[in-house]
Amino acid sequence: MRLAEKVAIVTGGATGIGEAIAFKFCREGAQVVVAGLAEDPIDEVVSRLHRQGGEAVSFKGDLADEDSARECVDNAVECFGKLDILINNAGVLNALRPIEDFPTEKFEELLSSNIRTVFMMTRAAVPELKKTRGCIVSAGSEAGWNGAPNFAPYGGTKGFVHAFMKGVAVEQAKNGIRANCVCPGPIDTAMTHDETGPFDRETEEMVIAATALGRRGTVEEIANVYAFLASDEASYVTGALWLVDGGITIAHGNVGEKVPQKLAVAPGMTLPVENALSGSR
Repeated sequence: MRLAEKVAIVTGGATGIGEAIAFKFCREGAQVVVAGLAEDPIDEVVSRLHRQGGEAVSFKGDLADEDSARECVDNAVECFGKLDILINNAGVLNALRPIEDFPTEKFEELLSSNIRTVFMMTRAAVPELKKTRGCIVSAGSEAGWNGAPNFAPYGGTKGFVHAFMKGVAVEQAKNGIRANCVCPGPIDTAMTHDETGPFDRETEEMVIAATALGRRGTVEEIANVYAFLASDEASYVTGALWLVDGGITIAHGNVGEKVPQKLAVAPGMTLPVENALSGSR
């Protein structure tokens, strides 16, 4: 139970990777605030966490809003007495267009969901994290590392998160706070399927072919890395960008097509997630 007696906020915690993080953290002993927008299936996820023996509460609000972010942190402290871990998972990938055709309203949504939410939640959480010598783990992306054609603005927002976490890591080290990023590649969520996200079929096939392991990652594989970075086992890790991308960053060309089909198989899921392909986070 690597997170026993820890209190965590997971933003975007009801769908995709966030849901898996919430279940993983509860399994590791944490008390979890599942935070997200009112339309997210937050209450349903919290109910399932309870049935699994986890301790969790819900928080609904737009965390890009300053007051909502502070209320979310206050809610964690009110419910569980403290805050040890902030997981900045909330974010969107909302369009696949060349830059000259990228809609302004989609860009504004990216700024709000991917940048403003991370800033507001981090700023609100730091005073409480100082008390517990806590940590922050934010959702980066290999797109923020490499850049990404046809969703360049998304990669740009993740590049901000990478630099922001590095700056917070150095700034807050004197207070015992660690700050890191998990940088996924193509993961089996709504984002990377043409039926549920912005990818068209060609892009979907292209990113899988460009991944050294020849497949998408699972939400559980990403949640495992979050759990490590949030735990005391990672006590000497701060300001780091952890690529969890199946080798897409180091690959050149369609190397995934060379992986035998029997090897391009994800490990079985042990977390009881139901919303991996829901939402946009």
